[in-house]
Amino acid sequence: MTNKPLTDQPIRPLSLPFLRLRVLTLIRAKRKEFERFVKFLVVGTIGFVVDTGTLNLLVLAFHYNTDIQRLIAKSISFSLAIISNFTWNHFWTYPDSRSKPMHHKLAQFSLVSVIGLGINLLIFGTLSGLLIARFGLAWGTNLAQACAVIVVLFWNFFANRFWTYSDVS
Repeated sequence: MTNKPLTDQPIRPLSLPFLRLRVLTLIRAKRKEFERFVKFLVVGTIGFVVDTGTLNLLVLAFHYNTDIQRLIAKSISFSLAIISNFTWNHFWTYPDSRSKPMHHKLAQFSLVSVIGLGINLLIFGTLSGLLIARFGLAWGTNLAQACAVIVVLFWNFFANRFWTYSDVS
């Protein structure tokens, strides 16, 4: 199977057709890895709902309004998301990862997640005060949450893929 250009025009690097062709080529070459990443995103979306739902419940319904209370709320919400994400990733995203004992993978996943939590709290703690001052409590909290989640998503995927689930080819 050969990759044919999408047009007869030469494709320039960094042009939209070039980038699209490059992404499609990578997806074809690493189809299984791409499928894992998509599953990881679905699991992450579930974790995001658990995380953000819990965070909003604590901040908005239980009035965790001070900086330290928001960080405590964020730690609780993130921890619940870790439990959800490990379970889904173990049984759905990486069902072929069975050479390591489950408790070893859980320990590795938890360590990656704790480092991710540190990154998340650093980003969330830095941005939430600034964004709340500009956009209000609800919007500011959730914008800071979204920024933290996007960064930590990539940390979690690559660290878990190449360490926790290193037994998967």
